[in-house]
Amino acid sequence: MNKPIVFMFSGQGSQYYHMGKELYRQNAVFRHWLTKLNDIAYQYSGLSMIDEIYNQTKSKADSFKPLLYTHPGIFMVEYSLARVLIERGIEPDYVLGASLGEFAAAAVAGVVAPEDALICILEQAAVIERHCQTGSMIAILHNLKLLHQAADNFCGLELAAVNYSSHFVIAGDHRHQLNIEKYLQLQRIPHFVLPVGYGFHSQNIQPAGGEYKKFLYKKSFGKPKIPMISCLLSDRITDIRPEFFWDIVRQPVLFQRTILKLEEHMHFRYIDLGPSGTLANFVKYSLAKGSASQFYDILTPFDQEMAKLKKF
Repeated sequence: MNKPIVFMFSGQGSQYYHMGKELYRQNAVFRHWLTKLNDIAYQYSGLSMIDEIYNQTKSKADSFKPLLYTHPGIFMVEYSLARVLIERGIEPDYVLGASLGEFAAAAVAGVVAPEDALICILEQAAVIERHCQTGSMIAILHNLKLLHQAADNFCGLELAAVNYSSHFVIAGDHRHQLNIEKYLQLQRIPHFVLPVGYGFHSQNIQPAGGEYKKFLYKKSFGKPKIPMISCLLSDRITDIRPEFFWDIVRQPVLFQRTILKLEEHMHFRYIDLGPSGTLANFVKYSLAKGSASQFYDILTPFDQEMAKLKKF
């Protein structure tokens, strides 16, 4: 029996300039959906996401951080790639979202139309920019116990995500970033600053919560037509309340716990539809030794998406 397919969608930090460029050039379905969503984004915000994502003056090495572009851009790329697979007859048995990726999961699951999901994302980015100070997120390649053992050094920062046993993310404002970086460097603990302009999943973005939740309560959300697994809850979610779409960027992402809980029941084929293939890598390090589950990525910064797509 074939293993159930899980479509996975990542969030902030997975973006880069020219993500999905070869698909945009060569795949008509991807180009159609990206263009359609770009038209909606332009009507709502006056900004062309495609022009910025594929900005000829930028290279992949340039940091892609402006929230008004990256927030909708990640969703647009992920949803368009999902449509490519679905058009090829590869349909998900489950969808799984991490952070901002929960919007793409919800759109694929039929909780919200992709156009409405995009508008929710555009509004979220605008509200955060209006109300929040800039912040940062740091990925740390170490056991989570470090956060408690060296608690004084992490003062002012919050746990943003646990991706696998030796990979977690902290977030907060810039005042505390330099202090923790100095500590990590002195201890020779591998770490890197994510390409984001705000401390998602921390108090840094809390000032945007009130206005954004008021916006969400004017929207309606249906029940998933495809089982939806949330990394906010580490479980299947069937009743979507409006504030869920704020909580997914304010509360921690429990990716490892979510995968381990899924693996208690059966084995899966995990397909990462994010821009960088990071979730496939996180699955790799979360699975128990000898697991029969499989994991795949399609998009990476190395322009291999057309070759990888042919394998499906």
